Amino acid sequence: MNSENRRAAIKRFGGTLACSLASGLANAQSREAGPTRPRIKIGQIGVGHAHASKLSVFRQSADYEVVGIVEPDAELRRKAEVQVPYQGLPWMTQEQLLNAPGVQAILVETRVRDLLNTAEVCIKAGKHIHLDKPAGESLPQFRRILDAAAQRKRLVQMGYMYRYNPAVVLLRDLLKRGWLGDVFEVHTVMSKVVEPAARRELVAYRGGIMFELGCHVIDLVVGVLGKPTKVTPFSRHAANLDDALLDNMLAVLEYPKALATVKSSAIEVDGGERRHLVVCGTEGTFQIQPLDNPSAHLVLSKTRGGYKKGRQDISFPKYVRYVDDAADMARIIREEKSTDFPYEHDLTVQTALLEASGRPLDK
Repeated sequence: MNSENRRAAIKRFGGTLACSLASGLANAQSREAGPTRPRIKIGQIGVGHAHASKLSVFRQSADYEVVGIVEPDAELRRKAEVQVPYQGLPWMTQEQLLNAPGVQAILVETRVRDLLNTAEVCIKAGKHIHLDKPAGESLPQFRRILDAAAQRKRLVQMGYMYRYNPAVVLLRDLLKRGWLGDVFEVHTVMSKVVEPAARRELVAYRGGIMFELGCHVIDLVVGVLGKPTKVTPFSRHAANLDDALLDNMLAVLEYPKALATVKSSAIEVDGGERRHLVVCGTEGTFQIQPLDNPSAHLVLSKTRGGYKKGRQDISFPKYVRYVDDAADMARIIREEKSTDFPYEHDLTVQTALLEASGRPLDK
């Protein structure tokens, strides 16, 4: 697809896709012009998560005022204090942050083992939360958190980093329009090389690399196909290391008329370039690769809108993680829209993830 046709397609899709592609520019422009309405007061608990530095996105957004940050671990705080995302912010206790005047939302960015306990405290305090992934190891506790959030009408936004990837947004639009037909196959890979020190930390989570990394693409699979009827995990320790990390994992998700495979490893050289999502339907196929700097290949059985019959390549603007998530969270908190990912979706994702990781569902 040439640039003129691509611009026409984006304009035609409007709505979701256009908002996703334009949000970064809109945020920059609104920062220059100054906010036109009160900013949402937000804070962060924890810096121990691998994605905790996303606080920078919220600090740069005109939608938010970051009032403070919490980290009870002295060593983690010492390291964070000299890092750009945290510089100049007040350090507080958890109690101080949750009771700070006007605070509406909390970013939960602790170590994975502390995510659910922290999230539960925040929801009980009446706060909306952005909860980083994966949603802990206890499905009953996560279900309890979601139930409490629903009762209090509070948002639980999961930190899956591809939800507003522009290629994924386009895929959702193609599926909604029925242009790919009936989906019968989804295949996805999410891998990288995990260094020895990080591997030792991951051993504490017995779901291995699927639990840590594969969760991002299980979120995408559930977004395409919904709740699986059966999940079968396959796990291996492949590296010549004695850390026992399950570093080479595969899961097959079964559906009445479809199969999905999710592959994740901690030993693939330059694995980021091969991270991909392929969706095959009876009327077309859509492939995104790589996921982090997306480009897509679309194959259609017939001409659809501005897309021709056969194969075409689609490029996208540079994708910056979490910018669109932050913007969407602001709209939801302001009651301008409902969430695109309801509690039931997140519960289905977490259930499928634990099954794909070979973990029990009743603990």
